[in-house]
Amino acid sequence: MKQFDVPAIVKADPEANATDLLIDRVAATPNNALFSLPTADGGWSDVTSSEFLAQVKAVAKGLVAAGIQPGDKIGLMCKTRYEWTLIDFATWFAGAVLVPIYETSSPSQINWNLIDSGAIAIITETPDHFARFDEIRADVPAVVNVWQIDLGDVDKLAASGKDVTDEEIERRRNLAKGSDLATLIYTSGTTGKPKGCVITHSNFVELCRNSQKAIPEVVNPNSSTLLFITTAHIFARFISILCIHGGVKVGHQPDTKLLLPSMASFKPTFLLAVPRVFEKVYNSSEQKAEAGGKGKIFRKAAEVAIAHSKALDAGHVPLGMKIQFAIFDRLVLSKIRAALGGRVQYAVSGSAPLGLRLGHFYRSLGLTILEGYGLTETTAPISVNKPSNFKIGKVGPPLPGVSVRIAEDGEIQAKGVCVFDGYWNNPEATAEVFDGEWFKTGDIGKFDDEGYLEITGRKKEIIVTAGGKNVAPAALEDPIRANPIIGQVVVVGEQRPFISALVTLDDEMLPVWLNNNGLDATWTVEQAAKHPAVLAEVQRAIDVGNAKVSRAESIRKFHILDSDLTEASGHLTPKLTIKRNVILADFADVIDSLYSNSPATEGISLK
Repeated sequence: MKQFDVPAIVKADPEANATDLLIDRVAATPNNALFSLPTADGGWSDVTSSEFLAQVKAVAKGLVAAGIQPGDKIGLMCKTRYEWTLIDFATWFAGAVLVPIYETSSPSQINWNLIDSGAIAIITETPDHFARFDEIRADVPAVVNVWQIDLGDVDKLAASGKDVTDEEIERRRNLAKGSDLATLIYTSGTTGKPKGCVITHSNFVELCRNSQKAIPEVVNPNSSTLLFITTAHIFARFISILCIHGGVKVGHQPDTKLLLPSMASFKPTFLLAVPRVFEKVYNSSEQKAEAGGKGKIFRKAAEVAIAHSKALDAGHVPLGMKIQFAIFDRLVLSKIRAALGGRVQYAVSGSAPLGLRLGHFYRSLGLTILEGYGLTETTAPISVNKPSNFKIGKVGPPLPGVSVRIAEDGEIQAKGVCVFDGYWNNPEATAEVFDGEWFKTGDIGKFDDEGYLEITGRKKEIIVTAGGKNVAPAALEDPIRANPIIGQVVVVGEQRPFISALVTLDDEMLPVWLNNNGLDATWTVEQAAKHPAVLAEVQRAIDVGNAKVSRAESIRKFHILDSDLTEASGHLTPKLTIKRNVILADFADVIDSLYSNSPATEGISLK
């Protein structure tokens, strides 16, 4: 069993809670911009640390005036925006506990989160969010307070608490100690009913304080970031709190269609994203170049950029490559860099592997993507790459205050400041995921000699074919999904004679690709899936994946589904990872057909 322990850099303070992070920030930089809000003219208006603290206290007073008691649970259903973090800290200052609800949740999911957590209030954002809650309102009689952000209820709360004293808020904010519950975050439900993860104040405080010391180049008062990933998920939630601790200026843009214009005006220094976002930026840039008759130039620029990055890793960039790279940087790469705001130096990527190709491409673009690894149960990061010594394809060493070991079966296990306190009201599930102090992640991985972790698969997702071959789906799926025409790919083959795949076409990129290839851009997915050129492109993507594995692990047949897998269809989690068990059940007939003699729209791999 291999183990790496990284001692904490910051001495633990068991008395501290998450509100201290904001108090300390205001003391250090009271007049620095901590947030920036979009204005009607397309600009941004700064909110200083002191101004944010004043607003937090005002909303906290409103919650107190409304009858919220210390320890009460408040549901929050809201997309990524300034008010999310404002309410988050106001809840803590009132002594209460926030229970995030994904803005895409169905009425039954809202019902589960509220009942299981014991929430007595809910804050929704939009009329649609309220309508979904209203469907199950009779089933949650304990919820007595309901507020809606779009009706101005946050301002109304702030106005209603004027009679609550500063002393009462100070008393309440100091009630929680490090070991106390800070939030209940429900898992995305990939393996059944969501479980409430008990995240403590120490999880946030100690992880923030140590993470900032691990990546000071990224997190500092001169940094800024534009958040667009849902704050209801632990990944963005942790980063939003880390930014307050580190004095990073934060803007928000939940509409990904407006992301590039917002980045151009906000000009962030670092981004938080999942690999699919980086794939989309690359693929849309390539297809845009193709449409303008510059597809060959773009692909050559990408090829040189990747080779340039690999040469940097090798320690020597030949003169000819330097010249080539300088030319393509001016012609192609600089334009992508400008589209990202022109100041982005770093990105933190999680939830799925990025892939070596994209890692090298963006590195030569001037964007160092620091892959990290973690789960809801670990308050997000267990490990992250260091800017001073990052390794493409690895998810970095353990963060300070965290220990990681690889069990005999290859499972990654962790203990330390990031590990949660168990599942809410579910001791059986808690016992299943702990071996003493060690949290069993369910992921498979390995260390290099410097303690850098590499994720190789998910323990529960390992496919065992009829021939006894163990296959890790991610090793195939990730490179295939990088193709612009591919939406999702799900590898199947448990106890079957060979590996197959369910494939969806990307409905955003498909019309662009069809047009660039002289085909009808108005075709439906069903029409496109029957055309030889589309089938050949899907086969080409699958051949790329097959090249990464052995013959016994390679995909022999595929089927293109009529529609994409989405969160709305119930097949993706809010962080856009596939719900494998749901997909296998919903498409069981399609999977069976792959192993019959029916040709349908399957392809036979040429590898």
